[in-house]
Amino acid sequence: MSEYSYPSEPLSYEEEIKKSTFIVHVAHTPDISAAKDFIADINRRYPDARHNCWAHVAGAPGGSHVYGFSDDGEPNGTAGKPMLNVLQGSGLGEICAVTTRYFGGIKLGTGGLVRAYGGTLNKALAQLVTQVKVPSVVLIGDSDYALQGVIEQRLQTHYQVLDIEKQYDSAIRWQICIDERQSDAAIKDIFDLSHGTVELKIKQ
Repeated sequence: MSEYSYPSEPLSYEEEIKKSTFIVHVAHTPDISAAKDFIADINRRYPDARHNCWAHVAGAPGGSHVYGFSDDGEPNGTAGKPMLNVLQGSGLGEICAVTTRYFGGIKLGTGGLVRAYGGTLNKALAQLVTQVKVPSVVLIGDSDYALQGVIEQRLQTHYQVLDIEKQYDSAIRWQICIDERQSDAAIKDIFDLSHGTVELKIKQ
C-alpha cells in the first residue's frame, strides 16, 4: 500500500447554478460503514431536498470495493458518477461527498448536471484540508534498559515513526508504530545496533 491523503476535517461548499442550489459536504470516512452513516446524516439534515447525490472512496484509493455512488433521482450518470470521477482523479482516500440539490425551476440538461455535480465537488476539494495516511505496522520486542536511549534515537532520526509505546518490566517492552515500507530496515538496524540482543518483530 502506498501513502495517500484523506480529509482531516469536514467541509461544506455551496454554489447556485441557474437558480438551483448545490450544497457539497465532504467528510473523512475510513470505511463503507462510516460512508453510509455520513450519507444518512446528510439525508436527515436535508429531508426537503429533491436530491442528495453521493460518491465515496471509503478506504485506500485503487480498490474497487471501496467505491460507491448514487444519482438519487437525477438522470442516470449525471450526478454520482461524475462525483466519483472527481474523487478518483483527486487520488484521495477515505472520503465521502454528498451533494444536496434544491431545484430552482430551470432544467440544466444532462451535460449541465454533469458539469454542476462534478464542478461543485472540484471546487469543494480545492478548499479541503487533508493529511497523509502512511501505511504502518507495529514492531514489538524487548530490550535492556541500557539500550533505551540509543534505540529511541536511532528510530526517531532514521525512520518515520508514528508512535512509540514502552512498558517497563524486567526489560523494556517496545511497541513501535512505523512506516511499513521501512520496517525490514528498522528490524535489521536495531538488531545490528544492539549486537543481536534486540529482535523486533512485526505484530500480527
